[in-house]
This record gives sequence, structure tokens and C-alpha cells, in this order.
Amino acid sequence: MSFAHEASKAIRSTLVLWVITAIIYPFVMIACGQVIFPFQANGSLLKNPGGKVVGSALIGQPFSSDRYFNSRPSTTNYSTADPKKDEAKVLQTGVSGASNLAPSNPALLERIKGKDDPDLNKRVVGDLNRLKSAGIQPTADLVYTSGSSLDPHITPQAATAQIGRVAKTRGIAPSQLETLIAQNTDGRFLGIFGEPGVNVLKLNLALDALKQ
Repeated sequence: MSFAHEASKAIRSTLVLWVITAIIYPFVMIACGQVIFPFQANGSLLKNPGGKVVGSALIGQPFSSDRYFNSRPSTTNYSTADPKKDEAKVLQTGVSGASNLAPSNPALLERIKGKDDPDLNKRVVGDLNRLKSAGIQPTADLVYTSGSSLDPHITPQAATAQIGRVAKTRGIAPSQLETLIAQNTDGRFLGIFGEPGVNVLKLNLALDALKQ
């Protein structure tokens, strides 16, 4: 066989494989996703009772009000920087990640336990005492950040620990909140991988939709 014939076969094979893998396969996967898993394929977007998109079930948001179940601490504040004061370019980079601070690091200990601020002439309350003063039994995920700092979940124990505060603030029976937590707890993947987690955004949306 001539070189030209072999080269022609190679080029045709390359073009056929390119069409299959770069065009047909991606579009088939997109179609399957839209038909079988439309919610997941479109970003797992969550809407409030008014139909407005308020976030994704896959990415955490900061909640600090006593009226809501609080999220896990984040080293990036869940990338919610002010566009006008985004010196670190958080919004441009979509940065995520852990602080990588060791348990003995003074900066981590100050955030958790608090510190004396000579400039303000007072002691800055740490996360541990802040939780205790709110009547919340601290759990690891309410004190330490996650590896991505975008974790949308907290443990069922962390959610349960906040029931008293939310119930008191909203005037809701604790049993109602226990039901909401159970309804918004994601189980282990395939029943064996990982641990159960409560999606904080889903839980707080359900909380707002609750008739009081």
C-alpha cells in the first residue's frame, strides 16, 4: 500500500473519532442529562417560594442570623466578597480551599477561642464562646472549616444543636424543626459512602416556607 493511501486512512479515522468523541458523545450526554437528571444537569439550583433562584444545593452560603440554621465556617466566606471591595479577587477566581492552619496555629486558636484586642481595649469573642452563649453545644463542623470552604452541609448533630435558638427566635415548636431537619438530611451515597449531612440552604428555605 502506498503512503498516500495509509495517510488517507489515518486522516479519515481521526476525523471519524473526532466527530464521535467531540460532537456526538458530548451532545448525547447533554441530552441524557437534561432528560434523566435535569435538576442536577442545570446546576442543582434552588428557588425560594417566590420562584427566584437563590443558590445551588451544591455550594454553601453564609447564614449567621438567629432566625436561620447557621452554616459551617468558611475561610473564604463562601466566595461572597463585595464586588466593590474585592481586593483579594475572590469573585474573579472563585477561590475555595482550606486554611491549612495546624491545630496549634495561633490564628486558628484565636478564631475559635477568642483573643484580647488592645486596640479596642476588649476581648474579641471566639466561635466557641459565641456558640455557647447562644445555647448551642459546639460540634466540630460548627467550629472548623471544611476542605473546600464551600461545603453546603452540616451534620445532623450540628443542625439539632441549633434547634433551641431557632425555635425561640421564630416561636416554632422544636418538633417542627426536627421534622424539617429529617426531611432535608441527605443519606450516605449508595447507602455506604460518606456520612449523612443536612443541606443548610434547603433547610432554611423550608424554614421560611413553614407556616408560623
